[in-house]
Amino acid sequence: MTVQSNIHFYINWAKERLDEMDATLASLESKVADVQVDARDRADKVLAALRGKREEFSGIVKQQSEANEAAWIDAQARLESEWNSFETEARKYVESFVKQVEQQQATFKLQAAAQLNAWREAADKLGAAAGEFAAGRRGEIDAALARMKADAVAAEAKLAKLNQAGTESWSVLTDALKETRSTFDRANQALREQFKRVV
Repeated sequence: MTVQSNIHFYINWAKERLDEMDATLASLESKVADVQVDARDRADKVLAALRGKREEFSGIVKQQSEANEAAWIDAQARLESEWNSFETEARKYVESFVKQVEQQQATFKLQAAAQLNAWREAADKLGAAAGEFAAGRRGEIDAALARMKADAVAAEAKLAKLNQAGTESWSVLTDALKETRSTFDRANQALREQFKRVV
């Protein structure tokens, strides 16, 4: 596996967050007209700030597109900070302007779908990359990839259960997304370590 292939793990991490940012923005922007007139200016400003945070995150990722692993490690701290800031602002927006449970559920559903799609894409890309290794060296990678896929199935079931309940608070929904995102990160990291061992 080439050194550039090691970058896939960082790209997977960043793409999952970009996809969630896009899903969040799409959901919130689709219902901005429902925000009370007296609060719409504030809501528009917060949405503009969220779009700015998303663009900043995307810009950092684009800068890293040809970077080596050390540069990605350095950039990940900045990206993590941008992600946390976006997530905090999105939570404030929902708590301030989205009073309807249906809209919260719709936002959660889009975020969950984006997250699960990122898992699938990462597993497919990493599975293809694992094909570069001889069969004798692929066993550990295949096992880690199988764990990642099993974790994705478990995360999907958990998120689907919450989505079907329809009565959970926004904080419960975002905590569930945070938990499944952490599981994705651990699975991605485990695969990264397996790839490093067999290289």
